[in-house]
Amino acid sequence: MPTTAILGAGIIGVSTAYYLSEHEDPSSIHLVEPSPKLFSSASGLAGGFLAKDWFSPAVAALGELSFQQHQQLAESKDGRQKWGYSISTAVSYAAGAAPGGGAPEGRDGDKWRANMTSKTVDDRLEKVPPWFRSAAGDHAEAIGEEGTAVQVDPLQLSQFLLQECLNRGVHLHHPAAAISVRTDARDELASIRIGDTQSSTETDLPCTRVIIAAGPWSPQVFKTLFRHSQLEIPISSMAGHSLIVTSPNLTSKVENAGCHAVYMTTSNNGYSPGILSRVGGHIYIAGLNSTSIPLPEVAGQYKVHEEAIARLEKTAAELLDAEVEGGERPDIVRKGLCFRPVTPSGEPIISRIPDRDLGIAVRTRPGADGGVYLAAGHGPWGISLSLGTGMVLAEMVQGRPVSADIGNLTL
Repeated sequence: MPTTAILGAGIIGVSTAYYLSEHEDPSSIHLVEPSPKLFSSASGLAGGFLAKDWFSPAVAALGELSFQQHQQLAESKDGRQKWGYSISTAVSYAAGAAPGGGAPEGRDGDKWRANMTSKTVDDRLEKVPPWFRSAAGDHAEAIGEEGTAVQVDPLQLSQFLLQECLNRGVHLHHPAAAISVRTDARDELASIRIGDTQSSTETDLPCTRVIIAAGPWSPQVFKTLFRHSQLEIPISSMAGHSLIVTSPNLTSKVENAGCHAVYMTTSNNGYSPGILSRVGGHIYIAGLNSTSIPLPEVAGQYKVHEEAIARLEKTAAELLDAEVEGGERPDIVRKGLCFRPVTPSGEPIISRIPDRDLGIAVRTRPGADGGVYLAAGHGPWGISLSLGTGMVLAEMVQGRPVSADIGNLTL
């Protein structure tokens, strides 16, 4: 039986292992993760907003499949209790402005405008959550149809998927990094050497299939393993700060109103915040993104920029109706900085890498018996597209018909 090494135990990697393990011996699947702390980048620090139909044509089928898989998993595994799965109301909000502002990052512009339902000032409170501080002259618009947006806690979802994989018998090598590949007498991929980053010991892990799902670190992982390859993986990094706050008053308002996602098209703070409420009353604030913050060697090796956090705190003070006694600001639950993998097209890559691009003297077994695969570049939609990506990638690797058309997402 082919053995599979998945390089990267973020939400794309664990989703792939989850679906692979439904159709083959789980003990033949190995997750390899170098970060000292699991889910220490986007898989644990992202907003966790899921959309059904907010994608470009190339990604539309994958987006819908993934949305369905999220729903089915939540219904069968008590997702609301375990990872905060909840239908969400999405709102576009412009402070003191008429409609027509830009779409939030990652959203297809035409789909954004087509799904808007204009709201007058009089009835905007039907969609604006009670914890959001609005003012005269602001404009709110509901986005999409009811039931096409969901909120989850990505860290809890990632942890659940990983535990399910481990319970089935999938192996986790952590913290460990892929060092090199080994071939057999026919120059076919036969094993991968991994190094334990704590003990400095090295182990040869037999495998005929390799899946690179290391997010923005995927190009470095590929170049490390296939040093003679001329292929440049077109994935770069987008850094984003975030803040999670709460207060007793916010908790009660979120519980009464349900989850909301408010996307600001204008802001007094020089950026367009995204503000998401979660089951349990936590409010997630993000929108400060940068391509100039260097990618750390591994996930988790970074420090948040306090000036960025200060801007997010100012947004929280201005826009959240926390009503904390004594005028104090809401409690800070977590400060975050995550790195998301982005491509020039804005669309993910889910593809087998042709043997000709692996460099000299490296081949893979044909068909489902072997192969090197890449699944990365999901940008701000990694959580939303995670289950669909894992499902179609597992189908592709195992030689089964795929459940969504991803023909335009090849390398």
